[in-house]
Amino acid sequence: MLAIFNIVFPIFSLIFLGWACRKRNILSAGAASELNRFVIWLALPALLFDSMSRLTAADFANLRFIAVFAIGVAVVFLVTAWLRTRQQAAAPDIIIDSLGSSYANVGFIGIPLCYLAFGHDGLPPSVIAMVMTACLLFAVAIVLLETCLHAQAGLGQTVSKVGRSLLRNPIMIAPVAGIAVALSGVTIPSGVQQLFKILGGAASPCALVSLGLFLAQPVAQRARVSVSLLVAFKLLLQPAITAVLAYWILPLPRVWADSAVLLAAMPIGTGPFMLAELYQREVTVMSRAILISTTLSLPTIALILAWIAHH
Repeated sequence: MLAIFNIVFPIFSLIFLGWACRKRNILSAGAASELNRFVIWLALPALLFDSMSRLTAADFANLRFIAVFAIGVAVVFLVTAWLRTRQQAAAPDIIIDSLGSSYANVGFIGIPLCYLAFGHDGLPPSVIAMVMTACLLFAVAIVLLETCLHAQAGLGQTVSKVGRSLLRNPIMIAPVAGIAVALSGVTIPSGVQQLFKILGGAASPCALVSLGLFLAQPVAQRARVSVSLLVAFKLLLQPAITAVLAYWILPLPRVWADSAVLLAAMPIGTGPFMLAELYQREVTVMSRAILISTTLSLPTIALILAWIAHH
């Protein structure tokens, strides 16, 4: 439990620093949006490009693990979308909420926890899960959001407008460029690599401080049901579905199965919050869902680790 807290502690600290800076007016209300835009347009693309450019074919050799993790994500995403549709939520909110309930904080918490639990054997599955979450799932959400924004036009115009928006979106371009570099075998100069590393390293801290700034704002009462749904689905439903898949339906080797369940149990990452702010949706809902899921993940992750140890 202490080891888990030590990994999660920097997240709480950065969120608190953002919250405290807003409460004391050290940073203005507009600082959250500006920080978030820095992450979206500079830091996160650099991180995605750097991560993808380092991948090899061996990193994606375990197709069954990819299927297990992807199905777990997809089921939770679709069930959330169905429930939010029945609640007659707006289409962009449905997409962002569905992303939130299925978007695991793999990079900041999942990778160090997998390394803590399984040593070097836990790194390959956690890297694959990070790429699937931060690149693939994020990209799907952006495509759906852009399609919603341009849905009023005809089919041809919608495809054209969505295509242009995606081609201008650095979060879509960066991982594709990284994959191209990885496949081509081109060696990036060390100075350029260092630039991407420094810039990418700012993504998570800035996103978490921005999240803290938004948490200092009041939340509407009606948001509580949505927050509870997102937290329950992320911390309970997704690892449960992944466990059924990993151990019984599509059985994986022990370390890979355990890693899949542990990674699925991670709290909500900052990705949905960044999109909620970028597209001007219910940011306070997502910011609180991230904070609550991160707090409640301390006991749930500890229980899952104990269950894995005795499985």
